[in-house]
Amino acid sequence: MAGFFARAKRTMRQKRQNEPMVFYLYFILRALVLITLVRSAFIGHYEHMMLCVLTLVLLLVPSFLEHTLDIELPDLLESIILLFIFAAEILGEIDAFYISIPFWDTILHTTWGFMCAGIGFALFDILNRSENSSIHLTPLYMAVSAVAFSMCIGACWEIFEYFADCFIGVDMQKDTLVQAINTVWLDPTNSNVTIPVRDIVSSQITLASGEVISIPGGYLDIGIHDTMADLIVNLIGALAFAVLGFAYVKTRDNNSFAARFIPRVRKRVSEAVGKAGSSAE
Repeated sequence: MAGFFARAKRTMRQKRQNEPMVFYLYFILRALVLITLVRSAFIGHYEHMMLCVLTLVLLLVPSFLEHTLDIELPDLLESIILLFIFAAEILGEIDAFYISIPFWDTILHTTWGFMCAGIGFALFDILNRSENSSIHLTPLYMAVSAVAFSMCIGACWEIFEYFADCFIGVDMQKDTLVQAINTVWLDPTNSNVTIPVRDIVSSQITLASGEVISIPGGYLDIGIHDTMADLIVNLIGALAFAVLGFAYVKTRDNNSFAARFIPRVRKRVSEAVGKAGSSAE
């Protein structure tokens, strides 16, 4: 853990000179998180305090990855990653934007799918262009692989949400009120026949204590609609980047929109690879 912070700190010092926009954005967001941490401590929200600590660590991850993997994150991509972390953890969880703003979760998952596809595209592109790699993918296959990479990350996140709900007792897979369901559970013959239930206007939950909780408006779905919506918008974001990435690989235009989201190997590494290739010849 000490190495994580040391590497991230060294990278941030370099950013102060080379990437001032990212550097100042990081410190503004860190200051806001620290203010939220102090506020949470005063009102006794210890779960929120833990989220603030987690956010402070996550804000260092981009710099840590740059230093460890010897890559360059474009300023726009890194800024979006930092804003995404803040929007998801502080605004979404602590300030309850997931509840008060209906499409907040959808916006974040779409952005997440877009970013992960960009990172996946960059990984495959780096392997593709390396002299030491036997992998040589076509632009179309790179686009498909980037979408698959993004969906894999999205699916892993949904699994994490499921286990968090089951074992920590949170509600990351948000509930949805539905007015119709199809189920084999109500089939009296137990022969796997689907029974449609329509026009549900309310439902009740009876506890072991005898207490009855009424749910007006329909039946309370416990997460499948939220999970599937997240994966669908993740796919939309990934497909959007796949189209841009495909065009970028075809033209190699470093001034294109897609180039602002694709991490690159640092120049000295590229030069070393080139020299190694020349020596081999």
